[in-house]
Amino acid sequence: MNAPRRALVVIDVQQEYFQGPLAVQHPPRDESLPRIARAVDSAVEAGVPVITVQHEYPAGAPVFAVGSEGWQLHPEIERRAEAASKHVVKGFSSVFTAGDLTEWLRANDIDTLTLVGYMTNNCVLATAAAAEPLGFAVEVLSDATGAIHLANEAGKVSAQQVHETLMVLLHSNWAAVSDTDTWAGAVSDQKPLPKSDLGTSAVRGQAAR
Repeated sequence: MNAPRRALVVIDVQQEYFQGPLAVQHPPRDESLPRIARAVDSAVEAGVPVITVQHEYPAGAPVFAVGSEGWQLHPEIERRAEAASKHVVKGFSSVFTAGDLTEWLRANDIDTLTLVGYMTNNCVLATAAAAEPLGFAVEVLSDATGAIHLANEAGKVSAQQVHETLMVLLHSNWAAVSDTDTWAGAVSDQKPLPKSDLGTSAVRGQAAR
């Protein structure tokens, strides 16, 4: 099996996710942030391209307004930004809507995207699903992402429920889910991460009931 040609995609690690209603709850942001930073450092050390992504709305928007405090990258990512190979800005959930990112990935022979950042229940999920028809393999680092509590007319779920459910869902089809330490070892060994599939996950799901 050929070694993956990875890029680490650091999704929206912005101040908006550390304060107010969008503050990430699970895993706790003071735990996920150091993992994200470690993933960036490991990628740079291994020569894996790093792409930083920043969500942006027009000035005056209630969240992610360009130039606002919440729009800013977290200092832990900002101070690593110079080591990034590319920075893109987006206004939709999937990172593939950000400028020329897809073309850049193809031009640099990237076939595997490792996703870290926020949120599990929005941009991480949307990006993993959007990668499938584009032909990119996806890895998601479960301890370097995070979700929020949700409630609406359909019901309510805790951030832990959201995150853990989506990790299982992603691993069943769209992504290889792992923790940061395991991923760093796979990067060092130039090996892909193992992933499940929908059929296997369904059979094991039935057996677990």
